[in-house]
Amino acid sequence: MNFTTTKHDRFTLVNIEIEKLGGVISPELKAHFVELNNQGEKNIILKMDSARYCDSSGLSAILVGNRLCKNANGTFVICELTDMVMKLVNISQLNTVLNITPTFQEAQDFVMMDEVSRETQND
Repeated sequence: MNFTTTKHDRFTLVNIEIEKLGGVISPELKAHFVELNNQGEKNIILKMDSARYCDSSGLSAILVGNRLCKNANGTFVICELTDMVMKLVNISQLNTVLNITPTFQEAQDFVMMDEVSRETQND
């Protein structure tokens, strides 16, 4: 498989395990995000340290995950982007739309802070 999924208490980790996030994996990744959403998962961390390249279909899959989490009142974070992938994200100006952290630990903290913020607002 091109990615693995691990469920944690407050989020689900999707770890990309191939070098190219593109046309081959993108439809599979989109479908997986939809499946997670249908299972009630609203917080997803996408770890991309293995991805050395990402094309427009890869970015499209990332945006699907982001939209699904947002619509579920959850949080979508991508972390550990390689320099090349980060350049593409910046060029396409998706860095203003996506939650991006340098490390997995920071992504976990981001999700936890969003969860606490939502819980506080609901009280």
